[in-house]
Amino acid sequence: MKTQVLSSFVQTRPWLWAFIGAVLVWFSSMMMSRGQGGMGMLLISLQFATFYVLVALGQMLVISCGSGNIDLSIPGVMTLAAYIGLGTAHSTNGAIPVAILAVIGVGVGCGVFNLLLIQALKIPPMIATLASAFVTQSLAIAYSRGASPIPPPLLTEWAGARWFHVPLLAVAVMVLAAVIALWLKRSLMGRTLLATGQNIRAAVLTDLPVKRALITAYLASTLFASLAGLLLASFVGGATLDLGQDYQLMSIACVILGGTAVSGGYATPLGVWFSALLLVLTVSMLNIMQVSPGTRYLVTGLIIVTVLAVARKKA
Repeated sequence: MKTQVLSSFVQTRPWLWAFIGAVLVWFSSMMMSRGQGGMGMLLISLQFATFYVLVALGQMLVISCGSGNIDLSIPGVMTLAAYIGLGTAHSTNGAIPVAILAVIGVGVGCGVFNLLLIQALKIPPMIATLASAFVTQSLAIAYSRGASPIPPPLLTEWAGARWFHVPLLAVAVMVLAAVIALWLKRSLMGRTLLATGQNIRAAVLTDLPVKRALITAYLASTLFASLAGLLLASFVGGATLDLGQDYQLMSIACVILGGTAVSGGYATPLGVWFSALLLVLTVSMLNIMQVSPGTRYLVTGLIIVTVLAVARKKA
Protein backbone atom coordinates (compact mmCIF):
# COMPACT_ATOMS: atom_id res chain seq x y z
CA MET A 1 0.00 0.00 0.00
CA LYS A 2 2.79 2.41 0.94
CA THR A 3 4.62 1.52 -2.28
CA GLN A 4 1.52 2.34 -4.33
CA VAL A 5 1.08 5.66 -2.55
CA LEU A 6 4.74 6.55 -3.12
CA SER A 7 4.51 5.54 -6.79
CA SER A 8 1.38 7.65 -7.24
CA PHE A 9 3.07 10.60 -5.51
CA VAL A 10 6.05 10.44 -7.90
CA GLN A 11 3.91 9.95 -11.01
CA THR A 12 1.79 13.00 -10.23
CA ARG A 13 4.92 15.09 -9.64
CA PRO A 14 7.23 14.46 -12.62
CA TRP A 15 9.34 17.47 -11.63
CA LEU A 16 10.47 15.64 -8.50
CA TRP A 17 13.54 14.08 -10.14
CA ALA A 18 14.80 17.46 -11.34
CA PHE A 19 14.31 18.85 -7.81
CA ILE A 20 16.19 15.92 -6.23
CA GLY A 21 18.97 16.23 -8.80
CA ALA A 22 19.37 19.96 -8.17
CA VAL A 23 19.56 19.40 -4.40
CA LEU A 24 22.14 16.60 -4.78
CA VAL A 25 24.31 18.65 -7.12
CA TRP A 26 24.15 21.63 -4.75
CA PHE A 27 25.15 19.54 -1.75
CA SER A 28 27.94 17.92 -3.77
CA SER A 29 29.24 21.36 -4.72
CA MET A 30 29.14 22.47 -1.07
CA MET A 31 31.11 19.39 -0.03
CA MET A 32 33.75 20.09 -2.68
CA SER A 33 34.07 23.69 -1.50
CA ARG A 34 33.93 22.58 2.18
CA GLY A 35 30.70 24.44 2.76
CA GLN A 36 32.06 27.81 1.69
CA GLY A 37 29.93 30.02 -0.53
CA GLY A 38 27.07 27.52 -0.81
CA MET A 39 24.31 30.12 -0.56
CA GLY A 40 26.17 32.51 -2.83
CA MET A 41 26.53 29.81 -5.49
CA LEU A 42 22.81 29.02 -5.21
CA LEU A 43 21.85 32.68 -5.69
CA ILE A 44 24.19 33.09 -8.65
CA SER A 45 22.81 29.91 -10.20
CA LEU A 46 19.31 31.26 -9.61
CA GLN A 47 20.26 34.43 -11.49
CA PHE A 48 21.50 32.57 -14.57
CA ALA A 49 18.72 29.97 -14.41
CA THR A 50 16.17 32.79 -14.66
CA PHE A 51 17.06 33.46 -18.30
CA TYR A 52 16.72 29.76 -19.15
CA VAL A 53 13.36 29.61 -17.39
CA LEU A 54 11.98 32.68 -19.17
CA VAL A 55 12.78 31.14 -22.54
CA ALA A 56 11.74 27.62 -21.52
CA LEU A 57 8.30 28.72 -20.32
CA GLY A 58 7.44 29.76 -23.88
CA GLN A 59 8.97 26.58 -25.27
CA MET A 60 6.90 24.59 -22.77
CA LEU A 61 3.66 26.08 -24.10
CA VAL A 62 4.60 25.19 -27.67
CA ILE A 63 5.66 21.62 -26.85
CA SER A 64 2.49 21.14 -24.80
CA CYS A 65 0.47 21.59 -28.00
CA GLY A 66 1.76 18.20 -29.17
CA SER A 67 1.75 17.07 -32.84
CA GLY A 68 5.46 17.82 -33.23
CA ASN A 69 5.15 21.47 -32.22
CA ILE A 70 8.50 22.96 -31.20
CA ASP A 71 10.18 26.36 -31.47
CA LEU A 72 13.75 26.29 -32.80
CA SER A 73 13.76 30.00 -33.67
CA ILE A 74 14.68 31.03 -30.11
CA PRO A 75 18.43 31.78 -30.60
CA GLY A 76 17.80 34.06 -33.58
CA VAL A 77 14.90 35.82 -31.88
CA MET A 78 16.96 36.48 -28.74
CA THR A 79 19.90 37.87 -30.72
CA LEU A 80 17.79 40.06 -33.00
CA ALA A 81 15.75 41.42 -30.06
CA ALA A 82 18.91 42.21 -28.10
CA TYR A 83 20.46 44.19 -30.94
CA ILE A 84 17.28 46.05 -31.88
CA GLY A 85 16.39 46.75 -28.25
CA LEU A 86 19.81 48.09 -27.27
CA GLY A 87 20.24 49.82 -30.61
CA THR A 88 16.93 51.64 -30.09
CA ALA A 89 17.87 52.63 -26.53
CA HIS A 90 21.20 54.22 -27.58
CA SER A 91 22.51 53.65 -24.02
CA THR A 92 20.12 56.25 -22.60
CA ASN A 93 17.68 55.59 -19.77
CA GLY A 94 14.99 57.77 -21.29
CA ALA A 95 14.71 55.54 -24.37
CA ILE A 96 14.12 52.32 -22.38
CA PRO A 97 10.30 52.32 -22.90
CA VAL A 98 10.79 52.66 -26.66
CA ALA A 99 13.38 49.86 -26.58
CA ILE A 100 10.99 47.57 -24.70
CA LEU A 101 8.23 48.28 -27.24
CA ALA A 102 10.68 47.52 -30.06
CA VAL A 103 11.62 44.21 -28.43
CA ILE A 104 7.94 43.30 -28.00
CA GLY A 105 7.47 44.11 -31.69
CA VAL A 106 10.34 41.75 -32.57
CA GLY A 107 8.80 38.96 -30.48
CA VAL A 108 5.33 39.37 -31.96
CA GLY A 109 6.67 39.74 -35.50
CA CYS A 110 8.79 36.59 -35.24
CA GLY A 111 5.85 34.70 -33.77
CA VAL A 112 3.58 35.76 -36.62
CA PHE A 113 6.26 34.74 -39.13
CA ASN A 114 6.52 31.28 -37.54
CA LEU A 115 2.75 30.89 -37.61
CA LEU A 116 2.55 31.89 -41.27
CA LEU A 117 5.10 29.23 -42.17
CA ILE A 118 3.37 26.57 -40.06
CA GLN A 119 -0.32 27.28 -40.56
CA ALA A 120 -0.51 29.07 -43.92
CA LEU A 121 2.26 27.24 -45.78
CA LYS A 122 1.80 23.96 -43.85
CA ILE A 123 5.53 23.59 -43.16
CA PRO A 124 6.34 21.23 -40.24
CA PRO A 125 7.08 23.26 -37.07
CA MET A 126 10.63 21.94 -36.69
CA ILE A 127 11.62 22.96 -40.22
CA ALA A 128 9.64 26.22 -40.16
CA THR A 129 11.09 27.52 -36.90
CA LEU A 130 14.61 26.38 -37.80
CA ALA A 131 14.36 28.33 -41.05
CA SER A 132 13.01 31.28 -39.07
CA ALA A 133 16.07 31.08 -36.81
CA PHE A 134 18.37 31.46 -39.83
CA VAL A 135 16.37 34.45 -41.07
CA THR A 136 16.39 36.26 -37.71
CA GLN A 137 20.07 35.50 -37.13
CA SER A 138 20.88 36.92 -40.58
CA LEU A 139 18.85 40.04 -39.78
CA ALA A 140 20.76 40.42 -36.50
CA ILE A 141 24.09 40.19 -38.36
CA ALA A 142 22.96 42.77 -40.90
CA TYR A 143 21.62 45.10 -38.20
CA SER A 144 24.67 44.85 -35.94
CA ARG A 145 27.27 45.70 -38.62
CA GLY A 146 29.90 44.25 -36.33
CA ALA A 147 29.05 46.61 -33.46
CA SER A 148 28.11 45.62 -29.90
CA PRO A 149 25.58 48.11 -28.44
CA ILE A 150 25.86 48.98 -24.77
CA PRO A 151 22.72 48.78 -22.58
CA PRO A 152 21.38 51.79 -20.67
CA PRO A 153 22.68 51.94 -17.06
CA LEU A 154 19.19 51.64 -15.58
CA LEU A 155 18.42 48.50 -17.58
CA THR A 156 21.71 46.92 -16.53
CA GLU A 157 20.98 47.79 -12.91
CA TRP A 158 17.47 46.31 -13.07
CA ALA A 159 18.65 43.08 -14.76
CA GLY A 160 21.05 42.45 -11.88
CA ALA A 161 18.99 43.97 -9.03
CA ARG A 162 18.44 41.95 -5.84
CA TRP A 163 15.65 41.86 -3.28
CA PHE A 164 16.89 40.59 0.10
CA HIS A 165 19.87 39.06 -1.79
CA VAL A 166 17.46 37.25 -4.16
CA PRO A 167 17.65 38.34 -7.83
CA LEU A 168 14.66 40.58 -8.51
CA LEU A 169 14.37 39.23 -12.04
CA ALA A 170 14.10 35.70 -10.64
CA VAL A 171 11.20 36.78 -8.44
CA ALA A 172 9.44 38.31 -11.45
CA VAL A 173 9.87 35.12 -13.51
CA MET A 174 8.64 33.02 -10.57
CA VAL A 175 5.47 35.09 -10.55
CA LEU A 176 5.20 34.64 -14.33
CA ALA A 177 5.55 30.85 -13.95
CA ALA A 178 2.82 30.83 -11.29
CA VAL A 179 0.51 32.88 -13.53
CA ILE A 180 1.10 30.48 -16.44
CA ALA A 181 0.41 27.46 -14.21
CA LEU A 182 -2.86 29.05 -13.07
CA TRP A 183 -3.73 30.02 -16.65
CA LEU A 184 -3.20 26.45 -17.89
CA LYS A 185 -5.39 25.06 -15.13
CA ARG A 186 -8.21 27.59 -14.89
CA SER A 187 -8.65 29.38 -18.24
CA LEU A 188 -10.44 28.06 -21.31
CA MET A 189 -7.47 28.86 -23.54
CA GLY A 190 -5.04 27.11 -21.20
CA ARG A 191 -7.16 23.99 -20.99
CA THR A 192 -7.62 24.08 -24.76
CA LEU A 193 -3.86 24.19 -25.25
CA LEU A 194 -3.39 21.06 -23.11
CA ALA A 195 -6.38 19.33 -24.72
CA THR A 196 -4.81 20.03 -28.13
CA GLY A 197 -1.65 18.28 -27.02
CA GLN A 198 -3.58 15.28 -25.70
CA ASN A 199 -5.74 14.79 -28.80
CA ILE A 200 -6.00 17.55 -31.37
CA ARG A 201 -8.77 15.81 -33.32
CA ALA A 202 -10.94 15.46 -30.22
CA ALA A 203 -10.27 19.10 -29.32
CA VAL A 204 -11.40 20.24 -32.79
CA LEU A 205 -14.53 18.06 -32.69
CA THR A 206 -15.52 19.52 -29.32
CA ASP A 207 -15.34 22.99 -30.89
CA LEU A 208 -12.45 24.22 -28.73
CA PRO A 209 -10.45 27.23 -30.04
CA VAL A 210 -7.49 25.08 -31.13
CA LYS A 211 -6.04 27.56 -33.63
CA ARG A 212 -6.12 30.37 -31.09
CA ALA A 213 -4.36 28.14 -28.57
CA LEU A 214 -1.57 27.40 -31.07
CA ILE A 215 -1.27 31.09 -31.93
CA THR A 216 -1.04 31.97 -28.23
CA ALA A 217 1.68 29.37 -27.62
CA TYR A 218 3.92 30.45 -30.51
CA LEU A 219 3.50 34.16 -29.79
CA ALA A 220 4.31 33.59 -26.11
CA SER A 221 7.44 31.63 -27.04
CA THR A 222 8.92 34.31 -29.29
CA LEU A 223 7.80 37.12 -26.97
CA PHE A 224 9.49 35.51 -23.93
CA ALA A 225 12.60 34.81 -26.03
CA SER A 226 12.83 38.43 -27.20
CA LEU A 227 12.46 39.77 -23.65
CA ALA A 228 15.06 37.26 -22.44
CA GLY A 229 17.42 38.46 -25.17
CA LEU A 230 17.13 42.09 -24.04
CA LEU A 231 17.50 41.23 -20.36
CA LEU A 232 20.44 38.87 -20.91
CA ALA A 233 22.25 41.43 -23.07
CA SER A 234 21.65 44.05 -20.37
CA PHE A 235 22.93 41.70 -17.66
CA VAL A 236 26.16 40.75 -19.46
CA GLY A 237 26.81 44.30 -20.66
CA GLY A 238 26.02 44.13 -24.37
CA ALA A 239 24.64 42.16 -27.30
CA THR A 240 26.70 39.57 -29.18
CA LEU A 241 25.87 37.42 -32.19
CA ASP A 242 26.20 34.21 -30.16
CA LEU A 243 23.96 35.50 -27.37
CA GLY A 244 21.24 32.87 -27.76
CA GLN A 245 23.14 29.90 -29.14
CA ASP A 246 22.88 27.83 -25.91
CA TYR A 247 19.18 28.47 -25.46
CA GLN A 248 17.80 26.26 -28.20
CA LEU A 249 18.73 22.87 -26.69
CA MET A 250 18.75 24.13 -23.11
CA SER A 251 15.17 25.37 -23.37
CA ILE A 252 14.04 21.97 -24.66
CA ALA A 253 16.03 20.16 -21.97
CA CYS A 254 14.55 22.34 -19.21
CA VAL A 255 11.04 21.63 -20.47
CA ILE A 256 11.39 17.85 -20.75
CA LEU A 257 13.55 17.33 -17.67
CA GLY A 258 10.99 19.34 -15.71
CA GLY A 259 8.25 16.81 -16.49
CA THR A 260 6.43 18.35 -19.44
CA ALA A 261 5.29 15.57 -21.78
CA VAL A 262 7.29 15.60 -25.01
CA SER A 263 4.18 14.27 -26.78
CA GLY A 264 2.13 17.23 -25.48
CA GLY A 265 -0.88 17.58 -23.23
CA TYR A 266 0.90 18.07 -19.91
CA ALA A 267 3.00 21.01 -18.68
CA THR A 268 4.81 21.78 -15.43
CA PRO A 269 6.10 25.36 -15.01
CA LEU A 270 7.48 24.40 -11.58
CA GLY A 271 9.52 21.64 -13.19
CA VAL A 272 11.05 24.13 -15.61
CA TRP A 273 12.52 26.00 -12.65
CA PHE A 274 13.99 22.89 -11.01
CA SER A 275 15.47 21.55 -14.25
CA ALA A 276 17.05 24.93 -15.08
CA LEU A 277 18.62 25.05 -11.62
CA LEU A 278 19.87 21.47 -12.05
CA LEU A 279 21.62 22.30 -15.32
CA VAL A 280 23.12 25.58 -14.06
CA LEU A 281 24.24 24.03 -10.76
CA THR A 282 25.87 21.19 -12.67
CA VAL A 283 27.94 23.68 -14.64
CA SER A 284 28.84 25.48 -11.38
CA MET A 285 29.95 22.19 -9.80
CA LEU A 286 32.16 21.41 -12.82
CA ASN A 287 33.68 24.88 -12.53
CA ILE A 288 34.52 24.17 -8.88
CA MET A 289 36.19 20.94 -10.04
CA GLN A 290 38.17 23.06 -12.52
CA VAL A 291 37.02 20.91 -15.39
CA SER A 292 37.98 22.05 -18.88
CA PRO A 293 35.34 23.84 -21.02
CA GLY A 294 35.23 20.88 -23.41
CA THR A 295 34.39 18.49 -20.58
CA ARG A 296 31.73 20.87 -19.25
CA TYR A 297 30.03 20.89 -22.63
CA LEU A 298 30.34 17.11 -22.81
CA VAL A 299 28.70 16.57 -19.42
CA THR A 300 25.95 19.08 -20.15
CA GLY A 301 25.34 17.42 -23.51
CA LEU A 302 25.16 13.99 -21.90
CA ILE A 303 22.56 15.27 -19.42
CA ILE A 304 20.46 16.69 -22.26
CA VAL A 305 20.76 13.52 -24.35
CA THR A 306 19.85 11.34 -21.36
CA VAL A 307 16.83 13.48 -20.56
CA LEU A 308 15.59 13.38 -24.14
CA ALA A 309 16.13 9.61 -24.34
CA VAL A 310 14.20 8.96 -21.12
CA ALA A 311 11.39 11.32 -22.15
CA ARG A 312 11.08 9.62 -25.52
CA LYS A 313 10.87 6.21 -23.88
CA LYS A 314 8.13 7.43 -21.53
CA ALA A 315 6.24 9.05 -24.37
